[in-house]
Amino acid sequence: MLQISQAMSSQLNLNDLLKLILENAVDLLGGQAGLIVMRQDNDTLAPAASFGLPRNAVPLFEPLWKDIPPDNPEAIPDISLRLALASRATGVSLRQVVALPLSIEAQNRGYIFVFRARGSASFTVNDNQVLRAFANQAAIAVHNAYLYRQVTMERERLHAIIENSGDGVMIINPFRIIKTWNTTLSNLTGISAAEAIGSPCYDVLNLKNKQGDSVCHTQCPVFNPPANGQLYAEGYYERRDGVKIAFANNYAPQIDENNEASQYIANLRDVTRLREADDLKETLLAVISHELKTPVSIIKGYAGTLAREDANWDRQTLHDGLHVIEEEADRLNTLISNFLEASRLQAGTLKLHLSEVYLPELFQRAVNTLQATTNQHRFELHFPPRFPSIPGDYERLTEVVTNLLNNAIKYSPDGGVVKAGGEVLQKVIRVYLSDEGIGIPTSEHERIFERFHRVDNGLTRKAPGTGLGLFLVKAVIEAHDGLVWVDSKPGEGSTFWIELPVNNE
Repeated sequence: MLQISQAMSSQLNLNDLLKLILENAVDLLGGQAGLIVMRQDNDTLAPAASFGLPRNAVPLFEPLWKDIPPDNPEAIPDISLRLALASRATGVSLRQVVALPLSIEAQNRGYIFVFRARGSASFTVNDNQVLRAFANQAAIAVHNAYLYRQVTMERERLHAIIENSGDGVMIINPFRIIKTWNTTLSNLTGISAAEAIGSPCYDVLNLKNKQGDSVCHTQCPVFNPPANGQLYAEGYYERRDGVKIAFANNYAPQIDENNEASQYIANLRDVTRLREADDLKETLLAVISHELKTPVSIIKGYAGTLAREDANWDRQTLHDGLHVIEEEADRLNTLISNFLEASRLQAGTLKLHLSEVYLPELFQRAVNTLQATTNQHRFELHFPPRFPSIPGDYERLTEVVTNLLNNAIKYSPDGGVVKAGGEVLQKVIRVYLSDEGIGIPTSEHERIFERFHRVDNGLTRKAPGTGLGLFLVKAVIEAHDGLVWVDSKPGEGSTFWIELPVNNE
């Protein structure tokens, strides 16, 4: 019994433990076969292990556990007929069954049934004591194995939840040492779990505010809990590849029996897009307040001046003043149109009215219109003979060319040559427009096509603009199934390239 008890106590795998218990029970009672039934979560009994019985014979003994009175677990029903049927099914003469209840803390967890080929003499007092001791030890071992399985399953479930979470999850101890670092967090930050685990979170993921100050060192809610009790931090993390990510970090403390936090589960959500949207709103408000306010102020100023009753303006002064009002009204109309157009593009409602467009003629018209706005720039067009027409929206493509020409003039304050031309490739035409202006840093080549984005330099701060022009250019070109990009270096001018499909009919 001591050896059996030690063997059972050292076994935490439930399936292996049930087999060990059953084999020893059959051996102790001199039986030929055995069966263990265990209580399920719904409080019913079901087979869990068998010994010496074919699986198809187990259902024959169902009355053994189905008909046991709940208030008297010692009352085993008479299954003589079932034993006879089972004997024929198994080829083993089974004439007697002995039941050992598996009970712990006055709760029945199941039964051990041992089947014998012949009835033996009644058990002595010592026999009963040994059997009861064995059943008690078996019940304790099963209970421990159940607890171990429950803890293991809960741990595996928690691990699966953490690993498959759409957010980054980090678990730290009270000293802010990382214990868990999930796959999502590795993908977001580029830091592997092996690199993170065992290190302080403020070194691995040192979040910073917009001013560049460390949030983790100065505002960590774990060490400095806010008055409202909400353990929350937000900041920016710059990856090794230079990409900045905005994280919103919620901490959930795990409280131990001493009412102290034993660890913290940190849920890190990527809120980069939300913060970009917030910045975009601020930019939009700044653009509206600056770009729209300027023409309105000029119009109001000139209109008020011309309407003064104490002044007698000559015809030329009236003409000049009204001309300024008209120009500023046109500018205001263009700004409003661009805002509306940007909204439509963002909503995906841009519609094209296709016709045959001859780009050399379109470029020439745009140059003729803008030539009068500058005397510092010279325009050159270089299109090969028989340049093909393409299917496109003439008005939209005119907006594209006009935007690019306007930018070439605006960002070439010292003048120079503005060139445009094209070439015919296999399935597309490629056109370019170049200037001799201030140029664009390589890091800005992609971002200049974003809404409201403007390169931050002295000239762009002085030059009026909404940062919508190139956004509209890209949207229109992509709506034509085309591509647009820029080649540029600071101080060396810029060349914008456009590819559009050729009409192959």
